[in-house]
Amino acid sequence: MKTDAPVSTGRIVLFAFLTALIMKVFLFDFMIADGRSMVPAIYPGTVLVVNRLAYGIRLPWIRKYLLRWSLPKAGDVVVFLTPQGQLAVKRCGMVMGKEQFFALGDNSLESYDSRSYGPISADRVMGKVMGIK
Repeated sequence: MKTDAPVSTGRIVLFAFLTALIMKVFLFDFMIADGRSMVPAIYPGTVLVVNRLAYGIRLPWIRKYLLRWSLPKAGDVVVFLTPQGQLAVKRCGMVMGKEQFFALGDNSLESYDSRSYGPISADRVMGKVMGIK
């Protein structure tokens, strides 16, 4: 009698898929930069590694943090949703009050940023850019 049942390939694939999905939604993400607003720090086509846990635990479907242990600081490069609902990668220029910051592109001549749409709520931040490849 066999005691160890073989694990089916389907279960392994499903487990790997669910693990990757959880990691992407809650831990870290890879994004490709589009646009020239962050040149010379980030060029179009650059792969960005985004730490989704840098500031706390955020549920994407409710767009607010369940638990926050930090706020964006001046100089941090963050990924956030603009007031128009578009993803943006910008540098925190200054923190305004407890939970807002002024988002600035490094290339001010080609950047659509807080100079156009105002301060950003820290709840709109999806993560901090930790690596650039």
